[in-house]
Amino acid sequence: MDYRREIDGLRALAVVPVIFFHAGFQAFSGGFVGVDVFFVVSGYLITTIILTELQIETFSIANFYERRARRILPALFLVLFVCLPFAWLWLLPQDMKSFSESLVAVSIFSSNVLFWRTSGYFDAAAELKPLLHTWSLAVEEQYYLFFPVFLVLTWRFGKRWILFLLAIAVVASLAAAQWGSISKPAATFYLLPTRAWELLAGAFAAFFLLRQNAVPQRTMVRECGAAIGFALVLYSIFAFDRQTPFPSLYTLAPVLGATLVILCADANTVIGKILGRKLLVGVGLISYSAYLWHQPLLALTKHRILDDLSNSVALMLVLVTFVLSYFSWKYVERPFRNRNLTSRAQVVQFGIAGSLFFIAFGLTGLFTRAFEPTVTNISVYEGDVGHLDFHKYVSDKYFKCTPESIAAEALVWAGFLRCMQSKNTADIDIALLGDSHAEHLFLGLADSLQHKNVAFYIKGSYSLLSNSDFDAIYKHVLNTKSIRSVLLTMHWVHRVNQIPKSTTLERELGNTVRALIDAGKTVYLLDDVPRFPFPPERCKYLAARFSRAICEVPTAQIRKYEKTYLAELEHVAAQFPSLHFLKISDLLCREVSCSMVKNGVLMYRDTNHLNILGSRYIGAEIAKHFPELDM
Repeated sequence: MDYRREIDGLRALAVVPVIFFHAGFQAFSGGFVGVDVFFVVSGYLITTIILTELQIETFSIANFYERRARRILPALFLVLFVCLPFAWLWLLPQDMKSFSESLVAVSIFSSNVLFWRTSGYFDAAAELKPLLHTWSLAVEEQYYLFFPVFLVLTWRFGKRWILFLLAIAVVASLAAAQWGSISKPAATFYLLPTRAWELLAGAFAAFFLLRQNAVPQRTMVRECGAAIGFALVLYSIFAFDRQTPFPSLYTLAPVLGATLVILCADANTVIGKILGRKLLVGVGLISYSAYLWHQPLLALTKHRILDDLSNSVALMLVLVTFVLSYFSWKYVERPFRNRNLTSRAQVVQFGIAGSLFFIAFGLTGLFTRAFEPTVTNISVYEGDVGHLDFHKYVSDKYFKCTPESIAAEALVWAGFLRCMQSKNTADIDIALLGDSHAEHLFLGLADSLQHKNVAFYIKGSYSLLSNSDFDAIYKHVLNTKSIRSVLLTMHWVHRVNQIPKSTTLERELGNTVRALIDAGKTVYLLDDVPRFPFPPERCKYLAARFSRAICEVPTAQIRKYEKTYLAELEHVAAQFPSLHFLKISDLLCREVSCSMVKNGVLMYRDTNHLNILGSRYIGAEIAKHFPELDM
């Protein structure tokens, strides 16, 4: 087939948005549609090659799959191999097992099925998977297991029958995608049946452009068609986002856009000249390598720095991606495509050997502990009982609230109320109100305030007076004379978004504090413990591997999260002179960094909840700061 520079330019228009989307640049909110453009381009190019060879009776299934192996495997195996040492160094055991599983899936082109079963494409956890992007390779290779065979078997019936059958497949696939985008979004995103229509769109373009006695399109038609297609692709890149159902009828925009560019753009059209520029063509030539490199670079770096990427780091990784892509294209992709340098037998041997190697490596990581550290005990964690089930420990030590200590109305209407108390008596002295971030303080407060009966009342969502879910609980607290002190805290950074948009956290919190003070309660307002971007298991694992604790994040990072709520808490505290306010986040933060470890002991059981020792430490500090609580 004749070389078309604008097709390589279209490839560049596909790969660049995907990379910037995964790098976290908000401007490319719909950058994921680049994959859809790739599907259309692939469908067009491969179908053109197959149809051309069928017409001159030179098509061979063996030759077809040899070309696919030369195109796909060398660069893919290089990237997988380079990932291995970094994954071993930087991934947690559970992440390494997931990576090992994906190595097996990639080697047999079924990673789309694996990721469908284990995560959604737009999940935060999915962004940390180094091989997440290989789902699209799996979709293509699954498609090309069937499509060439279909064309060979139906060729004798003529193109009209082939196009009729393909049209039915397109309609069925698109209809399934639209239905599935609502009812089965993960399966719809990852699996071939709901993606096949995109590749078939490219196939239809190939049939159209290769038809006999084709009438040349008018210049104006080509110009308008190419411009509309180009605009549709750009619109999708910048207008769509993670909330856009995909694939669905929305996907018609980038798919039709790419198809129109293929059909209408050529070296004589404006869009063809734009896409045919040297820079875009160069990026298009290395686009496959760039697609392979970008996700491992981004994901593994996030694992290493234990944080989201700053724009400067992300941009640096994008540049590294293209540098690596150039070298892998020049020294790996091109030589393997040259039949004078590598024979079919060598390609087959390379493909089988490489696949078996990565399958064996993956199975070893999946079913053994070969990649876990040999050092398991470090003095910094001696005495840590945080591995014990926190809730079981608390429930075994303390008491469920008695019916007498909860108003009948609260029992009836509070629904999923969770309530425990430190003494087995009806009268409650201190009420702890909030969500699970109040609950994890109960153990420490109960241990420290041994003269008082401390109880917590938890029922999801934000625990303010305006929340109807908490209405019965507040009525009980306000009307129970024995409750003299009330502590308010919650996962503020999360709950602040649940406050109705018609009001503010400051207003609702102020109304709650005012009601409690008017009822004669002494109110204590607490901010929140730092929320970390990594679990404590990572802290332990890295400490075991490198013989030092890596459990800290910059204090500035924690303060960035606090900005969403802290000013409003401080404004409320300033409004009520009798209100007691304490920043418990300062107990785990220094000027430079905040740490999961305090006094040589791990304080957390997950990214944002204290473990047993953490609860005891924070509870004791609260009691020390407010000695009147125990009087």
